[in-house]
Amino acid sequence: MSRRKLGGILAESSGTGASSDTVVVGYGINVRSTAFPPELGDRATSLETELGRPVDRHQLLAETLAAVSRRYEDLLAGRFDAILDAWRRLAPGAIGARVAWSTTGGEANGVTAGIDDVGALLVRIDSRVERIVVLAR
Repeated sequence: MSRRKLGGILAESSGTGASSDTVVVGYGINVRSTAFPPELGDRATSLETELGRPVDRHQLLAETLAAVSRRYEDLLAGRFDAILDAWRRLAPGAIGARVAWSTTGGEANGVTAGIDDVGALLVRIDSRVERIVVLAR
């Protein structure tokens, strides 16, 4: 299995802190290897590279929007367990991936150890496990 990045998700709140009730979510998927600069070739990949065949972008868009819609319905219905179960099942990097991030105290790094019951990424740092939660700015 490739550990190169295929796509990404960005979520931003429109308000400040806990008072925000609006989040804008966007996602991108590398369909062709030309979707990213050549210097990222060791860290990025594309669907066509991984599958070894062309991908119909219109069908991909329709299927990903349908999947997002199903998860949104789960969210509105309070089925958080279904969302977390799918996330855990479909996120191979959630366990055993080396990660690094910036904190107010400087750089930190560790190895992913799963996703907790409220959606925080768990990271093993030496002998302890930290919960990683990104707060809205």
